[in-house]
Amino acid sequence: MKANKGDRLVTHGRVVGEQDREVEIVEVLGPEGTPPFRVRTAEGHETIMSPGPDSVLRPHRDKE
Repeated sequence: MKANKGDRLVTHGRVVGEQDREVEIVEVLGPEGTPPFRVRTAEGHETIMSPGPDSVLRPHRDKE
């Protein structure tokens, strides 16, 4: 998985009824866009994570 600053990372819920979690990538810490990533939640919390197979990358799109 290769990402850029501003991309969104969606982690799917693992059990029935658990909602997906979406975070914004604020810094790419690995070489050439690879994990780990520093991410920020909608509430403003930041952490470092390496996404697993239950995660999907949504590229950032500039507003025109």
